[in-house]
Amino acid sequence: MSAPTCRVIRPGSTYHGKQGLSYFEGICAENTGARGISMMVLTIPPGGRANAHLHEDHETAIYVLSGEAEMWYGESLAEHLTVRAGEFLYIPAGVPHLPMNTADEPVTAVLARTDPNEQESVVLRPDLDERVPGQAVPSPSAPARARRPT
Repeated sequence: MSAPTCRVIRPGSTYHGKQGLSYFEGICAENTGARGISMMVLTIPPGGRANAHLHEDHETAIYVLSGEAEMWYGESLAEHLTVRAGEFLYIPAGVPHLPMNTADEPVTAVLARTDPNEQESVVLRPDLDERVPGQAVPSPSAPARARRPT
């Protein structure tokens, strides 16, 4: 494998994550050779929600571009917060969480994670899905990635 170099990644490719949501692919090991980070864009439609999950050994940083999302988190998803456009959200490694858009408008956010493979550290927690209202989303065993030519 050649040494990583600076790259421009143009938006357009999407993939369906284990969490049950679709992401616009950004920076990841597969398309840049990144070794310690991934970054993508997520839009959750009104009423949309993820499956309960955690990211083993990887932190997540989120910046909300537009809209408002709620998130239940903690070992039994008993804790709750709301994050709005212009705000940042930090999720420590290993913390179960479930984001949901209960508003009438889509929520769009930029996500960065210390997992360069992005989906590699996702651990689904179906035992927690019923703790949050709304329908859990069927998730693929491995994410399907639609790639743009590089």
